[in-house]
Amino acid sequence: MGGPDARDTRRRGGSTPQDDVLFDRELALLPAEMRWREWMLRVETVIFASAEPVGRETLARVVGKECSIDLLIDDLREELRDRPYEIVCVAGGWQHRSRSAYASAIRASQATTRGPASALSGFEAMVLTAIAYFQPVTRGDLSKVFGKEVSRDTIASLRNANFLASGPRSPTPGAPYTYVTTKHFLTAFGLQTLRDLPDIEALEDAGLLSRQTISLETGEETENPADGAEEK
Repeated sequence: MGGPDARDTRRRGGSTPQDDVLFDRELALLPAEMRWREWMLRVETVIFASAEPVGRETLARVVGKECSIDLLIDDLREELRDRPYEIVCVAGGWQHRSRSAYASAIRASQATTRGPASALSGFEAMVLTAIAYFQPVTRGDLSKVFGKEVSRDTIASLRNANFLASGPRSPTPGAPYTYVTTKHFLTAFGLQTLRDLPDIEALEDAGLLSRQTISLETGEETENPADGAEEK
């Protein structure tokens, strides 16, 4: 029956050497075309079943060692070209998303909850935007940006929505906590990395940030705080 060790492994949700044998990743006995088709179906199934973006390492567990994940994804995208949903690359992985052209139909059917931005107040959205561009940033720094206090309740609301996490302590007196955006932030807003944040001109047009925003580090005016932004 596999012995105590095998039972313990299954109880913990892991796999045993026997499981690896039973699940044939290589599919060497199949003709090449059928093998590729099976790998495509496996990858699409895993992505479809996950609520979060699925990374390369996870997909590699269900396909052969010589299989190219990127080529599989390309073929899947081509196959879904005429479908109302697609596979997109977000937050370091892949995820099924409905196409934006059908957003109005989804809203009309009330088949989905509110989007991440609509769940925030206007000021919360502005604070989240500033943190995304200036991170790591303290609450005091944010208060300087907006010319009024950014309350702990505002930060708590963004943290509860899993958009923010604590960053490193600031080197300023008192060593206050800084805040950074999370992987969930990238996923919710369809970003692969923070480099995909829109250029500052787009935010100026939306009235969210100004090109003349004061730099949080130097106190001088900065041209584009998004330049060089990296995920923390």
